[in-house]
Amino acid sequence: MSEKNDGANRDATKRSARERLLVERERQKTRDKRRRTLVVASAVVGVLGLAAVVGLIAANTGKDGSSAKGGPVVAPSGATGKDALAIRAGKDGAKSTLTVWEDFRCPACKAFEDNYRTVIQELEAKGLLKADYHLVTLIDGNMGGSGSLRGANAAACAQDAGKFPAYHDLLFQNQPEEVNDVYGKNAKLLELAGKVEGLDTAEFRSCVEDGKHDAWVKKSNEAFRAGKFRGTPTVQLDGKDIFADQANPVTPQKLKEQVEAAAKGTGGASAAPKSPASPSASASASASASASASARPKAGAARSATRGTSQE
Repeated sequence: MSEKNDGANRDATKRSARERLLVERERQKTRDKRRRTLVVASAVVGVLGLAAVVGLIAANTGKDGSSAKGGPVVAPSGATGKDALAIRAGKDGAKSTLTVWEDFRCPACKAFEDNYRTVIQELEAKGLLKADYHLVTLIDGNMGGSGSLRGANAAACAQDAGKFPAYHDLLFQNQPEEVNDVYGKNAKLLELAGKVEGLDTAEFRSCVEDGKHDAWVKKSNEAFRAGKFRGTPTVQLDGKDIFADQANPVTPQKLKEQVEAAAKGTGGASAAPKSPASPSASASASASASASASARPKAGAARSATRGTSQE
């Protein structure tokens, strides 16, 4: 009788092991399916290109309620606009003004910069466009950490040294993953400064390490929240949000056409050509959401779409 019981127990144990194996296999299939879905989603983002930038704007509206208290508000050299909260690139006499609200940790901001940088700099060099940059800290509020604040302070320090445009671009080109607060470490910001000729000085290092412009950055962020903007990046050409119509956003080519038209006195943003973007603009847009991790990665854009929150 005992032998029969032992045999039955062994059979039951074998069945139980098989059942556990089957359950584990099903779980693995589910995990594999989810992984494949994520891969496909990333590929779709790559195809969407510029549309990804537009869609991500709303996803990067933050909840950072930090106050500007904690130190005197020290605006960087040459700061302009209301309360001196903007850093200007380009010539003051340019007829058109691009107002940009950005966060150095924001993947959608990087996508915007990678797509529009060349056209913006071309128009600035021709004296047709000036760009006013407002630095905010939404991702610090969403994800925790201090990389948005530390990066913005360092960029303001670069403005003091007359090196803002180059350092601004470098921060976006080397942007870490949204969840990785690399820019929260001053050592990384100083390391990148070494790549901008003439920026890595004792004065710049002191400015970064002392958080000279921290209160100014926080005040800029409060101005963004008070403005009730949709999210980052918020980009306005002569006061009009270029992404307001998400079905027909202002592409780099359209931006160029509108600025050139304004310079000629033939309209500008309100009388913008409605022709589709040129092939070169479409190619640039498509590149915006590439999944590579090189100097122009866009995988962050997909991450931001899943992690963004609403401003309250």
